[in-house]
Amino acid sequence: MELDFGNKEIVPKQKDWTGNRRTTFATLGASSHADHKREANDYYATEPAALEKAPFLHLLNNVWEPACGEGHLSKVLVEKGIHGKSSDLIARGYGEVQNFLTTKEPWNGSIVTNPPFKYAAQFVVKALSLVPDGEYVCMFLRIQFLESAERKSLFETMPPKYVYVASKRLQCGINGKFGGSSAACYAWFVWQKGYQGDMVLRLFN
Repeated sequence: MELDFGNKEIVPKQKDWTGNRRTTFATLGASSHADHKREANDYYATEPAALEKAPFLHLLNNVWEPACGEGHLSKVLVEKGIHGKSSDLIARGYGEVQNFLTTKEPWNGSIVTNPPFKYAAQFVVKALSLVPDGEYVCMFLRIQFLESAERKSLFETMPPKYVYVASKRLQCGINGKFGGSSAACYAWFVWQKGYQGDMVLRLFN
């Protein structure tokens, strides 16, 4: 399963991203933060409530969280009895260190994460290439991920089965620190590998 992104590099470089607001990867990831405000390694932890209230958990098994940070989502998966593995590009004290975009080993289960904004579309493509037919890939993203001509081919080739939009504002904390209020609307984008039907839009929480 491949998706043509032209000549764009899909593997993160070792140095920090230095593009401006109109760079392709920023567009693909639908960032909710201006570039000058972003954490160096794009670490924005997801409020656990985002997954605790997710209506698709009963569909999942043996879940890999490949951008686990300090384990905010992974700990919910453990509590639900469906956790399989946690990893992150950066060692943050939880899970193993692994570059998800360069891994080649298939995963016999589901994949759930809030991916780095610069590589969100690439995370979707990679995750769907690793799981078996019928398994689920769930990504926590801004609702604006639906926009952009850059992602049109992704949605046409690999349409999500569900998009669950948060009816209440949820937070993504810079460096794992939460506080204040969120100005962004987030949603869970849920793919089932092999699905080619219409996308179903629903609310949760």
